[in-house]
Amino acid sequence: MSPSVPALPHNLRRPHFIGIGGAGMSGVAKMLTRRGARVTGSDAYESGSTEALRGLGVTVRAGHDAANLPPDASCVVVSSAIPAGNPELALAAELGVPVVHRSQALAALMEGHRTIAIAGTHGKTTTTSMLAVALTVMGVDPSYAIGADLDVPGSNAHQGTGEAFVAEADESDRSFQIYTPEVGVVLNVEFEHHANYASLEEIYESFEAFAGRITPTGSLVISADHEGARELTRRLAGRGGPRTLTYGCSPEADVRILDIAPQGMTSRVTVLIGGERLTFTVSVPGRHYAHDAVAALAAGHAFGLPVHELAPALASYTGAKRRLELKGEVAGVRVIDTYAHHPTEMAADLEALRETMRGSRLLVVYQPHLFSRTLHLGAAMGEVLALADASVVLDIYPARERPIPGVSSALVVDAAKAAGADVTPVHDMAAAPAVIAEMARPHDVVVTMGGGDVTILGPKILAELSRTGADDGRLSW
Repeated sequence: MSPSVPALPHNLRRPHFIGIGGAGMSGVAKMLTRRGARVTGSDAYESGSTEALRGLGVTVRAGHDAANLPPDASCVVVSSAIPAGNPELALAAELGVPVVHRSQALAALMEGHRTIAIAGTHGKTTTTSMLAVALTVMGVDPSYAIGADLDVPGSNAHQGTGEAFVAEADESDRSFQIYTPEVGVVLNVEFEHHANYASLEEIYESFEAFAGRITPTGSLVISADHEGARELTRRLAGRGGPRTLTYGCSPEADVRILDIAPQGMTSRVTVLIGGERLTFTVSVPGRHYAHDAVAALAAGHAFGLPVHELAPALASYTGAKRRLELKGEVAGVRVIDTYAHHPTEMAADLEALRETMRGSRLLVVYQPHLFSRTLHLGAAMGEVLALADASVVLDIYPARERPIPGVSSALVVDAAKAAGADVTPVHDMAAAPAVIAEMARPHDVVVTMGGGDVTILGPKILAELSRTGADDGRLSW
């Protein structure tokens, strides 16, 4: 580890995590453990992440109970998803145990590093993952914290020995406003997280605060193509502060995309950077992922990395969990899982699959995520489903939210039907695999889509396809 990295603050030496299995929480817990902290935690469910943490010596308990809080805990670490009524959190308040937000713990881990923080309404997990993988391949040994696993449980974070720290910066609860990166990346800006932001104006103010935290000698890397990002650039103009480096297809972009050439499940991307043409491979399909790779390249360039080494290293990224992740194939039917839950993300993934799997029908199992998001964006979600050949729509995954009267997945279904989509509402999630298996034919692609537990259906759909195909020969070539 770099000798400039300071010792952990006293209150993070014996932290107790509530919801330790979450994507962001588990990564911070892993890094603190690697830094010598004695970490404990609890989660509502067992998972690959909790098992991976146990393998590092972390004490993890299933279920939330006041008895889980160790008597010598130096703090309790929470995310914004933990309700005030959680019994462990309530006991901590009663005992006066300090409560630390996950972002505060992550900011402490960044101390002594040169940080690249990647923000944006969409694409930040992929871009962070791409850059972390590329820097690792280059031998930089970065520290990184990502909102998803790269390949196996527990691979969402690493405490490296190098000076670079690559972090996904979450705008959903404004927590990215406490980081002080050397390079801040903004991929796009849209109205999202309706439970925490009342308007698009509040979103802009939040991103302005993030940009204002970039070190004065650092860089803001920002899209020249996305309208929300361009508006943010206009708002920041004339304020001084860090230099701005734009990227995209726009002729005015500092890092200009000259061509994106799909090649099966990959793309060849040509850019103009530093006055030179540079062509490299992106090993995941879709124009949006190609743009993410160029954002990573621009961020590395702003950081001072040699782009002729970084560009080929980006090809080593082959995907993260739940980002167009192939779950398997049975009798010519592929099953893919994606975390896409906002209409922009949904459309980007479906268009990418259309481009790379021409001739295949797309069958989507979509689970709307959050009542507040469905209230504001349910109609747009339904319209996007018209890009599929047929869809199954499940009930809303509530996550941390209480139901909103009058808000249900019917908002999505009705909009989809109005857009001409072939859509079937399925209220019993357990019935979805059989419904999809009945629809499927050889060469079809089935996509489980959403930010909730729809991800568990992939293996079940494969099992159902195998069973029904064996029974009646319907799926045989």
